Amino acid sequence: MKSLQPALAAHLASGTTTLCWCWKITRGDGAVLGFTDHDQPLSVAGITFEAATGFTASEVQSGLDLSIDNLTVEGALSSDSINEADLAAGLFDCAAIEIWRVNWADASQRVLMRKGTLGEVKRGKTGFSAEMRGLTAALNQPVGRAFGHSCDAMLGDARCKVALTPITGSVTTVTDTRRFSVSGLSGCAAGWFAEGVLHFTSGANVGRSALVKRHALAGSAVTLELWQAMSKPIAPSDAFTLTPGCDKQFATCQTKFANVVNFRGHPYMPGTAAALAGVSKPLDGKSRYGH
Repeated sequence: MKSLQPALAAHLASGTTTLCWCWKITRGDGAVLGFTDHDQPLSVAGITFEAATGFTASEVQSGLDLSIDNLTVEGALSSDSINEADLAAGLFDCAAIEIWRVNWADASQRVLMRKGTLGEVKRGKTGFSAEMRGLTAALNQPVGRAFGHSCDAMLGDARCKVALTPITGSVTTVTDTRRFSVSGLSGCAAGWFAEGVLHFTSGANVGRSALVKRHALAGSAVTLELWQAMSKPIAPSDAFTLTPGCDKQFATCQTKFANVVNFRGHPYMPGTAAALAGVSKPLDGKSRYGH
């Protein structure tokens, strides 16, 4: 049950209300943005909430269990504060969000209705939709280490310990915002940079990074394909740095990086097939892999 200010409670009991919705978003980089469905900007607690930005919210359903509230926020890309480039760059991923019910005639009369973080964000050329996750969503996240065949370390981090040396290159020809040919990667085998990270150091996408999907060779031409299109056009001569990728497999760690001693997976852990298979030989305590 919400605790209402006496003035707001009296306003609601009057039968004639002047209420609006206000959304406060705090991004991971510290930027604080405010939006409202009122037709005029509102100043609430020192924050200016922009008006007529196309924000709408779905019906909210909450349960007594730990299920995630099913609120979705939708909006048009009509505000300078929310644009396709920032959404594509992930600036709104996991941003903190507060939803307030405010008396626009007296902004001191307000009540906090929901608080959480932004989850999955879908974007298009003219609009976006974002899932809001309540405070209980954090309780659904796995805690601790999960044991599996593949490595759970990030390439180059303190657990992996591989010393990454970024290679510098530049774009030569462009197919689209995902596929392009590059120079500066000669001598590297095809696939070496698959799952690697490309970071633009010049051009329209300067400062932005992307994950490489495919690294291919066609004669002397080297082509890269990204998993996701860049938010800005890619042009010839755009410079970048590139680090190799890792598919988290034991064989890759052994042959590509010679880093088996730091492999953080369990490649010989018996799977379901081994657990369900019958005993084919006496269990003598020796390795079932012969070494």
